[in-house]
Amino acid sequence: MNSSIFTVTQYAINELKDTYPQEEIRSICRLIFSDIFQYTNIEIHLKKYDCLPESFVNKFYAVVKELKQGKPVQYIIGETEFAGLRFRIDGSTLIPRPETEELVRWTLESARSGMRILDIGTGSGCIAITLAKLGPDVSVCGMDISSDALIVAKENAERNETEVLFGEGDILDGADGWKGPYDMIISNPPYVRESEKEWMERRVLSYEPERALFVPDDDPLLFYRAIARFGRTHLAPGGLLFVEINEALEAETACLLQESGYAAVTGRKDLFGKPRFIRAEQTGIPYGS
Repeated sequence: MNSSIFTVTQYAINELKDTYPQEEIRSICRLIFSDIFQYTNIEIHLKKYDCLPESFVNKFYAVVKELKQGKPVQYIIGETEFAGLRFRIDGSTLIPRPETEELVRWTLESARSGMRILDIGTGSGCIAITLAKLGPDVSVCGMDISSDALIVAKENAERNETEVLFGEGDILDGADGWKGPYDMIISNPPYVRESEKEWMERRVLSYEPERALFVPDDDPLLFYRAIARFGRTHLAPGGLLFVEINEALEAETACLLQESGYAAVTGRKDLFGKPRFIRAEQTGIPYGS
């Protein structure tokens, strides 16, 4: 029996109905068709009854089998989209979220030509690379503790034709060797408390790197404390700090930044209406003092 985009999509809907909502299954199928055939959404519609090569059908069935086991489609095909750009990802990097695109857009509102920007915990490099690609002639650096993640980030910079300086650094240990001054620091650090695991999807817990997600319940702001301390000695006077946060800890995170000496601490909600981002300003102390 000949298979088409229509028939394999129906197969996926039937096989994955207990794993994903139907509309999400259709979106995943479109992503697969786009990745394998480089089809646009219009082409997917126009060619939905065309006969597919057997090799593709077999690969599609294999992908559906992995999806049924809970593996995220982004890890299966090895890439994802962020802010209109394509990024390679693997098990050493988180899957970029739409909310983080909002953080990048907020940062870009304050970006000016010649600024020096640091992304702490860069992972796949999606934040740093997007800022370098869309920013007004800014200089961007990306720091991460994972050498494997940095390999992915450097590849993503090359594929997106951007220049970003990536390097290793452990923010919890002071990130020795990273020199400022920076005009902006941006970070989406680990902020999910261990106790919040029970509400998370199995595919997140089973496949995304725990080190990039979770913090202990007894010290959920440890990364923000370290970032705040680093920023106080590495941000230029008037420099800006942008962070993504745990929606349940907005007040605590804002208080930490205020007590650390930052001014104009401002929160912003994400597209779901949840407190998700904070912006703070370095006071006018001399850099490095």
